[in-house]
Amino acid sequence: MESISMMGSPKNLNETFLPNVANGIKDARKTTIGIIGSGDFAKSLTIRLIRCGYHIVVGSRNPKLAAEFFPHVVDVTHHEDAVAKTNIIFVAIHREHYASLWDLKHLLTGKILIDVSNNTRIDQYPDSNAEYLASLFPDSLVVKGFNVISAWSLQLGPKDASRQVYICSNNVQARHQVIELARQLSFIPIDVGALSSSREIENLPLQLFTLWKGPVVIAISLATFFFIYSFVRDVIHPYVKNQQSDFYKIPIEIVNKTLPIVAITLLSLVYLPGLIAAAYQLYYGTKYRRFPLWLDNWLQCRKQLGLLSFFFATVHVAYSLCLPMRRSERYLFLNMAYQQVHANVENSWNEEEVWRIEMYISFGIMSLGLLALLAVTSIPSVNSALNWREFSFIQSTLGYVALLISTFHVLIYGWKRAFEGEYYRFYTPPNFVLALVLPSIVILGKIILLLPCVSRKLRRIRRGWERSHVIEEASGSAPHLSPERITVM
Repeated sequence: MESISMMGSPKNLNETFLPNVANGIKDARKTTIGIIGSGDFAKSLTIRLIRCGYHIVVGSRNPKLAAEFFPHVVDVTHHEDAVAKTNIIFVAIHREHYASLWDLKHLLTGKILIDVSNNTRIDQYPDSNAEYLASLFPDSLVVKGFNVISAWSLQLGPKDASRQVYICSNNVQARHQVIELARQLSFIPIDVGALSSSREIENLPLQLFTLWKGPVVIAISLATFFFIYSFVRDVIHPYVKNQQSDFYKIPIEIVNKTLPIVAITLLSLVYLPGLIAAAYQLYYGTKYRRFPLWLDNWLQCRKQLGLLSFFFATVHVAYSLCLPMRRSERYLFLNMAYQQVHANVENSWNEEEVWRIEMYISFGIMSLGLLALLAVTSIPSVNSALNWREFSFIQSTLGYVALLISTFHVLIYGWKRAFEGEYYRFYTPPNFVLALVLPSIVILGKIILLLPCVSRKLRRIRRGWERSHVIEEASGSAPHLSPERITVM
């Protein structure tokens, strides 16, 4: 499965989906599970285990007080009694409280301790919580797991990405037992090997939009730049030149001029790394040379760039629909009508402008529809229903069509104004001219790659052909297989 969990996806973990094992837990009704701790996670875990038919023993420092918050079928007792009644124990307490179990070390010998704790910062301690617990109780079988599941998910039941649970331990038999326990709770266990992997598992819940940081920074930077650019041209310039106050345009009109430029620029950035990767392979004549790190990272965040492009395009449509609702727009219409009456103009029909606006809106609707299709097919439940050829056709072929139509949308908006001097305020080009630069480069690059002489060579390289004079460097960099089809999301 490609989607690892709602918390993020590890890169260096050896992921394995194990089948049911013979020494696993077969009859939940006859199994007693112990839980050390009486916090929110312990309560939710208890409810989940009871629903699956397990008998639960909870160890608490204050059992009389804690018993009020657990179902009556749960045996809430002291730590010592809870440890003595079961062989599988969830350690649902914080790292700083592990030492409180030191007096129970002789009772924990040979028993499975499932560490579910997390830290407040990534790599907060030199060793992971699970490794620290194993060092305190070397005669116990410590297993790391269930830390990527929230108490809310335990209460409502596993759904979608929250079903996946990472499990690791140095003891294979203990690991298999916990894996089977996770299956009994309707989770999908992922065996990541030895306990040394626990540090990465503990870092997963602390990761915040790892693949989104770069695209979001790029989107915010582009939006800020084009907003200031439009503000200077459309507000500052009239004020400096004619003492005309157009500051009322800032909330809607200036923002609405910024949104489509950012959207089409982000969409171009989705396909540009694919063209660079193709040129890289053509230059070196092999697909086995690793891409530079910056290009590799760029290729990995194309989905995020595409979704942000769709977001900006959708907001642009919402702003555009609100333009006629503005009071300023109504005043402009009234003034225009008065001027036509004053000039005795009976018919102000302009055939060229009518066709321009009709095509402009039509291309805009088509491009938004294609972007919506690309966004929908990026949903895991949707793309899992498509084979690779269908998915690549939508994401690659239709994606380039969306970029082409969006470019026509901008071109028709600009029309003849790109050649009129009055639109070059402060000697700067209009916004739509800047918006066309990157899409034009991408479309031109794609046309070059589609030329028979180029596409034939690139296809051979991606099938494993290498130029005879290209020899792999002695450092032996690992083969890097790039996707044959460049996808958006």
